[in-house]
Amino acid sequence: MKVHETKSQAHASAADEGKVMTRKQKAENKGHDGEQSPKKAKSEHETDRANGKTKADIAREFEDFCKSVREHLSVAQMREILEMNDQDSSGSDGSVTTKCQDLLFLGALGKCPLCDCNLEFDGTRYSCKGSYSEWSSCTFKTSNPPRKEEPIKLPDSVLNTPIADLLKKYQEPSRRPHRDLGAPAKPFAGMMISLSGRLSRTHHYWKKIIEKNGGKVANSVIGVNCLVVSPAERERGGSSKLSEAMERGIPVVREAWLLESIEKQELQPLEAYDVVSDLAVEGKGIPWDKREASEEALESLAAEIKVYGKRGVHKDTKLQERGGQIFERDGILYNCAFSLCDMGREINEYCVMQLISVPESNLHLYYKKGRIGDDSRAEERLEEWENVDNAIKEFTRLFEEVTGNEFEPWEREKKIEKKLLKFYPVDMDDGVDVRHGGLGLRQLGVAATHCNLESKVANFMKVLCSQEIYRYAMMEMGLDPPDLPVGMLSNVHLRRCEEVVVQFVEAVKPIKGTGQKSEAVWSDYSQRWFTLMHSTRPLILRDYEELADNVVAAFETVRDITVASHLVGDMSGSTLDDPLSDRYNNLGCSISPVENDSDDYKMIVKYLEKTYEPIKVGDIDYGVSVENVFAVEPSACPSMDEIKKLPNKVLLWCGTRSSNLLRHLKKGFLPATCSLPVPGYMFGKALVCSDAAAEAARYGFTAVDRPEGFLVLAVVSQGDNITEVSSVPEDTKSLEEKKIGVKGLGRKKTDESEHFMWEGDIKVPCGRLIPSEHKDSPLEYNEYAVYDPKQTRIRFLVGVKYEEKDAVMDTAEPQGEVS
Repeated sequence: MKVHETKSQAHASAADEGKVMTRKQKAENKGHDGEQSPKKAKSEHETDRANGKTKADIAREFEDFCKSVREHLSVAQMREILEMNDQDSSGSDGSVTTKCQDLLFLGALGKCPLCDCNLEFDGTRYSCKGSYSEWSSCTFKTSNPPRKEEPIKLPDSVLNTPIADLLKKYQEPSRRPHRDLGAPAKPFAGMMISLSGRLSRTHHYWKKIIEKNGGKVANSVIGVNCLVVSPAERERGGSSKLSEAMERGIPVVREAWLLESIEKQELQPLEAYDVVSDLAVEGKGIPWDKREASEEALESLAAEIKVYGKRGVHKDTKLQERGGQIFERDGILYNCAFSLCDMGREINEYCVMQLISVPESNLHLYYKKGRIGDDSRAEERLEEWENVDNAIKEFTRLFEEVTGNEFEPWEREKKIEKKLLKFYPVDMDDGVDVRHGGLGLRQLGVAATHCNLESKVANFMKVLCSQEIYRYAMMEMGLDPPDLPVGMLSNVHLRRCEEVVVQFVEAVKPIKGTGQKSEAVWSDYSQRWFTLMHSTRPLILRDYEELADNVVAAFETVRDITVASHLVGDMSGSTLDDPLSDRYNNLGCSISPVENDSDDYKMIVKYLEKTYEPIKVGDIDYGVSVENVFAVEPSACPSMDEIKKLPNKVLLWCGTRSSNLLRHLKKGFLPATCSLPVPGYMFGKALVCSDAAAEAARYGFTAVDRPEGFLVLAVVSQGDNITEVSSVPEDTKSLEEKKIGVKGLGRKKTDESEHFMWEGDIKVPCGRLIPSEHKDSPLEYNEYAVYDPKQTRIRFLVGVKYEEKDAVMDTAEPQGEVS
């Protein structure tokens, strides 16, 4: 069933150039800046209509103006000018100087068009420091801000200075220059840089280039932002400058940082050009969100989960090695995790607080806070407390400091109020995240060997109880930071997530167009979501497909993985006592292999082959082959006897991630969370299947390095009344309330002349895929929606392997070998 998992590649088609990316890669490759739509760049010689000056003339004029302001006005006078013109006068001396120069030359900044708060200039870009709600700051940024159409106010102390006449020249709006950019692009503005060793160009050359781009060069490393060296420096042991920079914790970067910052006219992240952090005793490393998505994926798949649930002692404390346990008193476990995503302030942080009791030792308080994915720079402390009551008081004080709320009402009643720029709890359940408790790679073979189940069933359960499929699912969605157990969330937190999902959808559906008010709503709810469901790469969502993929499907997958975590539990110990059989019995579902020579097996293979089309990944087509077929009898679904009494029964394909299977087998299918005008969600809160294996296979397919998957075959009763649609239904609520079966007509259909009946009156729409008359349908293949879980029953699981089509195998024997 297309039970609405994260659909990486779910609808990749020729129109999408076959490009298949994880959500993380999409976040990397798709721009999500609050910048207004770029206009066609003018040449530097184009003139300003108001005063006939070229942009180059204005840039030189601005530089001379700034120099005069610095020479003749004190910082105190600049603050006074800002205050008189209702501008922000806070910040460092350098910040005040930059803001004042901008005001005096171009005029006072107007209000933010999104939230009506004040705009600020940081020397490179204008941004808003207001907020949409208690969950989110404004993300508006621009290089062409609104200006007040009124004269600049100047205090008496300034009118008596030698610069007074120059300032009066720009005082009236009609006499000010008009530019697309608030200032010439200078990536190193405000930076102090030191150079060391033999670079590709001389130090004198780089000094001129750095100064031209807004920075300054220092001879020593004291007080600099970074040290630029040749990579050969580390091989030669490094200079005294390099050693001193490492001792002081100053970033040491490759020369490429200079080159690429200038080429892109934007300051590049220092961490991505690091040369020597791995040489330090406590290597800083590169934050996850600054790495290539593929590098981060490898790191996250191998990372150890540091907190596995409400009773999980944080790995970094090392106290679990001494028998440490989360302290509990009066039914309260003193273990809290928090998240805060505020993209307007460029904040994406987590926090963990624990009280840990250690045998024959005092109580320990652990506190860790930092940017998600940047572990080495996190603030971290572990304190030992002799007095338990004092330790509890400090814990509750920290909770209030972090959230702005009291601890007891939260832990006892789950009452909390989100405060602006304060963390929100990520409420963990009392269990073990399956990425920690599931079978590790070294346990898989032993667990299956010592299992009393039929061998194919044992291997199936081995897959569903392994850490790997859940780690991959979390990685693909970008929800895999190791400090917080996203796979072991409480029902309270999951309900809160679902509420925000529904609110998000309801908030954006009435919006028409893509104007500034639309931007504000999408930004606000994106930040709410990524506070509740933290990611290393949060982004501002801007369309329904992103909302479906990154929010709705992500929620449904995390919800299902939480169920899997409870079912799997902790399997980190010995596997000799057959834990797989134990989990199988707890599943409440009979699973048995279907023999290859049976009629059912042959029917399923035929149905798959007839209704499958290759999945395209880049320039490569992937076919699919059947490896195993299992007949299932889930107790959570209606029985076959009950289903057979219902009308209009069809055997249909249902696509799902392997990581969601345990929940489906344990509890049956759940309807979609909401209605969205995109495939998979356009029928509202429905269970959706297809008569094309090609559609289901998109959901089971994960990536080229994850070639195995499962397709589900379910018997679905469409009921007495069936509505056919070839466009997105305008009103799904009436369909949901009346529980009317819906058939979505796709651009392709199965050849009806090849359909047949199975087990009496169950239709199998097995036929080759041919074009339909519905060429404008949003669906590629037919989809069937029902609104009552009692109308569906999982009947078969089809284990498949995705294989590159037309791959040439080298079967030639090596020369010199004897056959």
